Amino acid sequence: MNPDQVNCAVDCAQGCVLGDRCPHKEYQNKAANFIKDTSLDKMLEIAEIAKMKKMSEPPKWVIPDEI
Repeated sequence: MNPDQVNCAVDCAQGCVLGDRCPHKEYQNKAANFIKDTSLDKMLEIAEIAKMKKMSEPPKWVIPDEI
């Protein structure tokens, strides 16, 4: 399978189909290291900060083209 023809969001939903040829291997390693090195309490703190930041933003309205 050619890495350029793979839509990772769809094709890899149940696991990477490319294995060692995955173009996102670097990000997989970074994510694995983050999970391994970061405590659950720290992850929850990061999530809470992101949630509070998102809640403090003004609402974003989406107006459809056709009304």
